[in-house]
Amino acid sequence: MYFELVGEISGIETIASGTAIRERKRLWKFHGKGRWRKKKGFAKVRLSDATICTAEIHWYEAHGIGKKELKIKRVLD
Repeated sequence: MYFELVGEISGIETIASGTAIRERKRLWKFHGKGRWRKKKGFAKVRLSDATICTAEIHWYEAHGIGKKELKIKRVLD
């Protein structure tokens, strides 16, 4: 599902880091070596049909590399 972030991400928490991330080797291969963390937060998003809603977002993040592979886990309203 295509979406675009409309505002800032709030309520950010780290779900997993280091060896707890199962996708670590794939992340290294495609995005580079780094201290990867899996994070979650809440943000307003614009969906592909132009609907704006609040959603729970999950992504991977590493220092110097940034946020990668953002995805919507659930729509809240």
